Formats: sequence, C-alpha cells, structure tokens
Amino acid sequence: MSNNALTRKLGFWAALAIAVGTTVGSGIFVSTGDVARAAGTPTISILAWIIGGLIAIPQVMVLAELATAYPQNGSGYVYLNKAGWRPLAFLYGWATFWALDPPSIAIMALAIVSYLATFFPFFSGFEGKLLGVAIILIITSIHYRSVKEGGLFQVIITAVKIIPFLIVIILGFIYMNPSNFSYTPADSTIVKTSLIGGVSATTWAYTGMAAICFMAGEFKNPGRVLPKALISSVLIVLGLYTLLAVCVIGLMPFDKLIESNAAVSEAVKYIPGLSDIASSFVAVTAIIVILGSLSSCIMFQPRLEYAMAKDGLFFKRFAKVHPKYETPSFSIIVQVTYACFLVFFSNLTALLGYFTLIQLLINIMDFAAVYKCRKRDDYNPIYRMPMWKVTTILAILGAAWLAWGTFTWAPLQGMIAALIVIATGLPVYYYWEKKYGSKNNSSEVTLNS
Repeated sequence: MSNNALTRKLGFWAALAIAVGTTVGSGIFVSTGDVARAAGTPTISILAWIIGGLIAIPQVMVLAELATAYPQNGSGYVYLNKAGWRPLAFLYGWATFWALDPPSIAIMALAIVSYLATFFPFFSGFEGKLLGVAIILIITSIHYRSVKEGGLFQVIITAVKIIPFLIVIILGFIYMNPSNFSYTPADSTIVKTSLIGGVSATTWAYTGMAAICFMAGEFKNPGRVLPKALISSVLIVLGLYTLLAVCVIGLMPFDKLIESNAAVSEAVKYIPGLSDIASSFVAVTAIIVILGSLSSCIMFQPRLEYAMAKDGLFFKRFAKVHPKYETPSFSIIVQVTYACFLVFFSNLTALLGYFTLIQLLINIMDFAAVYKCRKRDDYNPIYRMPMWKVTTILAILGAAWLAWGTFTWAPLQGMIAALIVIATGLPVYYYWEKKYGSKNNSSEVTLNS
C-alpha cells in the first residue's frame, strides 16, 4: 500500500460507537440541572431536550450529504476546501490542532483522574497528572496499533458506558414520584421565555456526532454507513437524554433540581438500594463515560491534520501512515504528546471555551459549503438530504444559535482567540500555499477506494 494512504476497515457499528461515544460525555452529569434551571418547569425541561435533539438532525443530514460526496478524512476541512474557501479551511485545522483537540484530550484525562481521586486520594496532586498522562498513553497505544482494533474497543466502551444510564432510567421509572411533574414556578412569566433557554442549555450535550466525518476515508461502504450512523446516533442520544431527564425529574423534587450542579448524582440518591452508594456509582459511571469520549477523540482527531498534510497545508510528516499498523502514526504521536504536555497546565477549560466560538463559526461555514459544493462537477453524493435548502438553513440557524450563546458568554475572549488564530495562521497558510499550492491545486486529492 502507499505510505500515505489509509484503508477502509471500519463498519457501521464502529461509526455508531464513535458518534455516540463522542457525544455522550461528562456534560450530561451537570447539564440536566442546567436545562431545568433555564427551562423553569418540568414539562418545558423535557421538551427542551427533545427539541435540542431535533435541531441536530438537519445538521447531521447536511454532513451526511457532504461526507458521501467526499468520503475522505478531514471533515470540515475537506468541505471548506472543496467550496473554494481554502484559507478558511486551513484556519479550521490550525485552530483545531493548537487550541481545541489536544486540550480536549488533556481535559478529559484530568476529569477521569478527578473521579478516580474520590477512591484513591493519592492521585489528587502531581501524581494525578502523571496518571492522566498514563491513561492517555494506554488509550493511544490501542488506536496507534490498529484502526480496526481501535474501532472494536470503541464499540465495547460505548456499549459499557450506556449501561449505567439504562440502570438509572429503568430504576427511575420504577421509583419516580409523579407529583414532581406538577411543579410550577412562582412567577408564571418564566414559562413564556424559558423554552429558548432550555433548548440552548442542551446544545452542548448534543455535540459530537460529526466525529465520524473526520474518518470518512476509513469506513467501508461510506455512502450507506455514514448517513445511517449519523442519523441513528442523533436518535439514540435524543432518546437517552430525554428518558434520563424524565427520570431525574421524576426522582428529584424540581425545586432541588434547579439548584443542583450534579443532578444525576443527587437523583440517584432517591433510588432505594443506590442511595448509600450514589456518589460511588456516579463516579464509576463518569469514569467509564469520559473514558469512552477520550478514546473516541484520540481516534478521530489526528485524521484532520493527516488530511491537511496530504493536501500540502500542514507539516508533511503528519501525512505519514505506519507501514505495519496502517494508522496516521506521526499525527497521533504529536497530538498525544502535545496533550500530555497540556495535562500539567491549568485553565484548559477556559482556553477551550474561548476558541470554541471560532469552531462554531466555521461549522456554520461548513453547512453553507453545501451550496458551493453542489455546483461542482465532482459532487455526486450517495445520500441526498430531503428539502436540501430548508434543511441547510435549519442547520445553519441551529449552529448560529449556539455560536451566539457562546459569544454572549465570552465576547472579548472569543474575539481575542479569533485574532490569535488569524494572526498566527494566515502567515503559515500563505507560506505553505506558496511552497506547495501549485502542486496540490494541479490535481484533486485521490479518494481511497
């Protein structure tokens, strides 16, 4: 095989596991309380979870069409590049590499350590950071050696991470108190404006399905697998979150829920038999859940820089494929090394939040790219979304809503982050474009068969 080509070894279940595994992360443990607080009533809170999931459907439909038109690694970078927005495509990957992907790996590793420290206090300091690095390296070894084995591991860990939620849902329906659903706020005017706030609070919990588009070049039969996995993942996560929200509300008095910062953990205390071990149960659940998300991120994130390097817009060695393991070995090693370095720094969550606004704005451009891509001669998607103009507009509006919410949270920081990306990224882009652009523009990237 070529030394810079990845092969198609993954099937539907791996795609579904990556999409669901990336989406269902640590945020669900606190977002139930956030949504309840923003919604104001039990009914509006449950409705917010449903609408939040429905909003994600047109977004994954747009991505499904783009991914089957260009079934190659790189996701948004590929679509922006095909749309003719090459500088923006580069900035997408530039910001993702330096300020989003490795920091997210570091944050998740530290989150796992924080839950482990509840059982083993020894790992609460510098030792915990060393443990975080060890966790990253162990997961990396799986995905470095084989994409097929990595996919199997992702299927297993995703299945395991869903089990604790199913336990809470089943026991929640058995022991819930129906009177909890009759709560009404003292000020009835809250209901008139709470639905928007509630839906907005769910949006982050539904982010992650698009992870499989970064690996589109490694799925067998991508025209069938990608749309099926994307849409199925939204429906699965929507059902899981909605049922979990219903059970948490049914178990826990709503006035206590809206004041809670650890809603799932506190709701479990209302289940007979689990009340005495609620903290331990949730801690173990969180470890498994975050571990699944960490595995998914280590698996798909290096594919973006691999795609950029193949196209001459990133360091050439990132396009290297291991001759034996057939994985983007150099890209994996560099990203993980960077993430391990970041484990020893604090305030990574704030950094991730500041640069997330840029990512959201570029996501909007991703969805808009379908208008440009549809005019290309090589645009032949196997899957075509229904009512494509309406669906695309809905996808853009949903992303814009989230971007606006992020901007209102940290407007100055978001603008500073954008300036940093542009100021550092554009000179590098023009350098690479001058050095490699003519060569790469002379021919399109060859798709893996």
